[in-house]
Amino acid sequence: MVDLIRPGELEDWFAQAPHAAPLVLDVREPWELALAAVPAQGFELLAIPMGGVPARCAELGRDRPIACLCHHGVRSMQVAAWLAHQGYAHVANIAGGIDAWALERDPGLPRY
Repeated sequence: MVDLIRPGELEDWFAQAPHAAPLVLDVREPWELALAAVPAQGFELLAIPMGGVPARCAELGRDRPIACLCHHGVRSMQVAAWLAHQGYAHVANIAGGIDAWALERDPGLPRY
């Protein structure tokens, strides 16, 4: 199952699995990361473009909470659903993506 969370709910969602290191998986393309990137604060941040996730999913850890992020939440939802289907136990999609992150958590973050 994939949880749908807003950027402001991230810490509360991560707290549901306190024994594993939380991860934000940014599935945007490198050119998007160059425009705007989320600072890793209280979680690990790993950037893997959506198309590269299947080949690199072993880097993620099946038991840790993974919140997927993209521009608006569409690609990250697809990745989150795929991870859940692969047996990852604690997966969420960050609704609204980095655009919502800029509006709700970090107004200094560039929007594109």
